[in-house]
Amino acid sequence: MQLNVTFVAAIFSALLPTSIQSQVAAVTGRVAWTMPSEYKAIQAQALRGARRLLLAMTDSMPEQFYRDRATPPQRDFAQQVGFAAGEAYRVGAFAAGIGSPPPAGDTTVAFASRGGLRAYVSTIYDRLDDWLAKQSDGARNERIDFFGTDIPRWLAWDEIAGFTTWTEGQLVANFRKHGMAPPGYMFFDPRQK
Repeated sequence: MQLNVTFVAAIFSALLPTSIQSQVAAVTGRVAWTMPSEYKAIQAQALRGARRLLLAMTDSMPEQFYRDRATPPQRDFAQQVGFAAGEAYRVGAFAAGIGSPPPAGDTTVAFASRGGLRAYVSTIYDRLDDWLAKQSDGARNERIDFFGTDIPRWLAWDEIAGFTTWTEGQLVANFRKHGMAPPGYMFFDPRQK
């Protein structure tokens, strides 16, 4: 029996981890109206808030519980922090048109200690901040295929904020399991007036 080479290549490609595959948002057109360029500052504030909360959780959880799960089917604490940051990184690169972003770090090292996890989160959010700051108004107002949904490119940054908040919230169970309160959530960046 002879296999179709294209079929085999497609199956192999689908099995590769997402981080190995180069993904760039396909431009599908232009938006009918443009988002004011000042909105980028609000999105930058949301990134700072996500970073601040992930780092606060990293600092508040004793390292001995980094590899502990709130329930057996869930990710452990370090994996969940890494997942929140890592997905923000993947989607940010996708939306910014960066097909092969540099590695954010070795998760084996990152998930093993407070310093490693802080460095991993900080590396990711430093790059996200940079990509957002450099994104032109023209690029932000393009329509893109966002994993099967047609959206304005600028909206991907809002999706990152929403997804990260949802994923961070799942970490509360890890704190509660050990009788600890999670770090407080701050609605606004204290540096903003």
